[in-house]
Amino acid sequence: MCPHCRAFITTKDRVCPYCNERVGARAVDRRNPAPILGGLIPHAHFTTVLILLVNFGLYIATVVASMRAGNSEAFLNLDSNTLAAFGAKSRYFIVVMGQSWRLVTAGFLHGGLLHIAMNSWVLFDVGAQVEELYGTSRLLVIYFVGTVLGFVASTLWSPYLSIGASAGIMGLIGAMIAVGIHHRSALGAAIRSQYIRWVIYMLIIGFLPGLQIDNAAHIGGLAGGFGVAYFAGLRRREDAWQERVWQVASYLCILVTVLSFFRMYRWLTGSGS
Repeated sequence: MCPHCRAFITTKDRVCPYCNERVGARAVDRRNPAPILGGLIPHAHFTTVLILLVNFGLYIATVVASMRAGNSEAFLNLDSNTLAAFGAKSRYFIVVMGQSWRLVTAGFLHGGLLHIAMNSWVLFDVGAQVEELYGTSRLLVIYFVGTVLGFVASTLWSPYLSIGASAGIMGLIGAMIAVGIHHRSALGAAIRSQYIRWVIYMLIIGFLPGLQIDNAAHIGGLAGGFGVAYFAGLRRREDAWQERVWQVASYLCILVTVLSFFRMYRWLTGSGS
């Protein structure tokens, strides 16, 4: 997008055809070094891939812990005790025990192989698009707020355990809907309708009997991501003051996430609450 008038332009344009503003190469094209693994992981997806690696790292850790606890099918389905120990959302632990850090850690845990595989597929797809349009700083804030508000809504709605990246993913989907609302063009309408359909499908699936899907977390994550993205807008020039603000906000989100995992580690090892 043109950093001046926000119109959609091609990656080959060096002068915006709509406002005649000079535009340089995309930030992702100016980065050094080149894309990782010969282009297998483009830099435009780098932060999304890091989130995926954290998810898979925690999944392996929970599988190992569950196996040690006697669950022979841990790789496919984790037990609730292990998930609770690693920071799953639970109303009792959050409200009574005051473990608000679970609102963050729950978003990085998954209950089984199919669960993490499906979430990873959607996260890589939607996360790459949000990262390209909004930039790394806004992506991190959108994902963090979507995750936290998703599990806040889940805590208010249900006392039971809940986990998964889908709250943050719904935040990213909300951000893409915000793009379509901000840009009232044929392309914006197409983006908006595509992701609204995604939301409808996910909510319908969540109401199917026999499936343990936390629609409250989905709705909370969607609202949080949409709100942040609608307020933030798309990224501007790198030297703009707004970009500095969102960089600071992203650092705070990273800090809170690290502290949450530290609190989880202390709880897991029995050295804290």
